[in-house]
Amino acid sequence: MVDLWDLYLLPGLTIVGQVLLIVVPLLVAVAYLTLYERKIMAVMQLRRGPNVVGPFGLLQPFADGAKLFFKETVVPTGANKVLFLIAPMITFILSLIAWAVIPFDAGWVLADINVGILYLFAISSLGVYGIIISGWASNSRYPFLGALRSAAQMVSYEVSIGFVMITVLLCAGTLNLSGIVESQRGSLGLLNWWFVPLFPMFIIFFISILAETNRHPFDLPEAEAELVAGYQTEYSSMAFALFFLGEYANMILMSSICTVLFLGGWLPPADWAIFTWIPGIVWFGIKVAILLFVFVWVRATLPRYRYDQLMRLGWKVFLPFSLFWVVLTAGVLVYFDIAP
Repeated sequence: MVDLWDLYLLPGLTIVGQVLLIVVPLLVAVAYLTLYERKIMAVMQLRRGPNVVGPFGLLQPFADGAKLFFKETVVPTGANKVLFLIAPMITFILSLIAWAVIPFDAGWVLADINVGILYLFAISSLGVYGIIISGWASNSRYPFLGALRSAAQMVSYEVSIGFVMITVLLCAGTLNLSGIVESQRGSLGLLNWWFVPLFPMFIIFFISILAETNRHPFDLPEAEAELVAGYQTEYSSMAFALFFLGEYANMILMSSICTVLFLGGWLPPADWAIFTWIPGIVWFGIKVAILLFVFVWVRATLPRYRYDQLMRLGWKVFLPFSLFWVVLTAGVLVYFDIAP
């Protein structure tokens, strides 16, 4: 009985506890990201934003969640019911399991594997399946067109994201995400972070994650002027809520990946006592919040791209430039013999 507890039950309960420590705060963060977005856009547009439900509107996310929970789940008559209901689950689950390799602080990571970047590649490439299946299973023209748009868009920009990650890997010399963060530690503080020498790649990566997460100005799969609501047109209630949660969880995930690769992860901007007293996880959260602010800022500012402009940017601008930068980075590292 002791062996059963020590070998199986205790490790199992420990893993479940660690997973809950990540998932529960993440779901709360997703709920309040919607409020964060609405409040920021309200300020930018000289409005008040949500301010009725709870003090300062702080309970608005829970009201929205309750409303979706009590709505009726409507499945179209001609839809493939099994795939129709599985598709949002795929999107939501994939947005959660990628967090297994994200380091929040030194040693604060669920699975500190040596191929963390490859794991993220694998999960992000699977994300398109939930959207494709939802568009096809709905048996409706608008969702199907939205799903095809999304598939083409996500695949196009994943190529650029891949080359950007390769430049960081060349500089850091490791596929381990904690190792990438530690490679940015130095006496110069934030000047040691990879966004300084790789600034063009940082910009390309951020624009690409806007497209990867189907966010404005690249929200073509959900273009309400053309496709009603794109791939989620036929969804309601909790099925729609899973898509909604998946999109916002992906925004936080992509901002976290950007923080790890370019902004020093949990490292403070300078090695001064006033900064080092603040826990690393707080610095990590601040950097993610700043990137999420830019997500919202872009949405409130820029008009939506046309689809041909979106494809041209991905294939004719970002892909050649990121490939050139990979070759340039590798050449500089070898020529000056500074490869890690």
